[in-house]
Amino acid sequence: MEFLFDTNLWIAFAMLTALEIVLGVDNIIFISILVGRLPAHLRDKARRLGLGFAMISRLLLLFSLSWVMGLTTDLFNVVGQGISGRDLVLLFGGLFLLWKASHEIFVEVEAQEQHGPPATDEVQIKAAGKKLFWSVIGQIAVIDIVFSLDSVITAVGMVDEIGVMVAAVVTSVAVMLVAAKPIGEFVDRHPSVKVLALAFLVMVGMALTAEAFDVAIPKGYIYAAMAFSLAVEALNIRARAKRRSLAAS
Repeated sequence: MEFLFDTNLWIAFAMLTALEIVLGVDNIIFISILVGRLPAHLRDKARRLGLGFAMISRLLLLFSLSWVMGLTTDLFNVVGQGISGRDLVLLFGGLFLLWKASHEIFVEVEAQEQHGPPATDEVQIKAAGKKLFWSVIGQIAVIDIVFSLDSVITAVGMVDEIGVMVAAVVTSVAVMLVAAKPIGEFVDRHPSVKVLALAFLVMVGMALTAEAFDVAIPKGYIYAAMAFSLAVEALNIRARAKRRSLAAS
């Protein structure tokens, strides 16, 4: 029980939890956007499953640290550039994120996806909803692995105690679980914010792809740009609300 009174462990836990939450922002946004395409009664379940996958993938990686560290060893060289297992995960994850975010921006701005004639039979509607649900969960699971790998490698660089890492991961996922629903609902209510969030995911995808080739793009720059854009959009939302209020009065 002495560890409960170790100030250094508590400081490490607080710092790592805060970092895990910050690193989880892009994960929350990705989940919120995908979940927004589901019927209302399936969204909470999808959020819980998505974040559950995020926690499980992080914990599994934490309990296989030797394997995770082995991913940083070069497997082969391309034009003098060493490519490791981690690089491959970041590359394919970044490309997937770029494709998915770009596709969602196109659907949101230029087109409406066509899924064939609308289903009229109740059984057909339920089958279509179930198919879409598992498609969304599959996409969330794929990107969870990418974000989890980055998160765990960062955690290993900060803390030596596996117990502290596990506690920080569980706490951060619990916080994200609480925050995911209001964030998702806010994004759904404001299409312009949704496009901004998707643009943020495009930048994250570009950063992951660049990092696969050892080109480091500090995420602080990406977060700062997104925070500035959201602040400007918040002013626009307030201005639109004020105009509607004046028009109604």
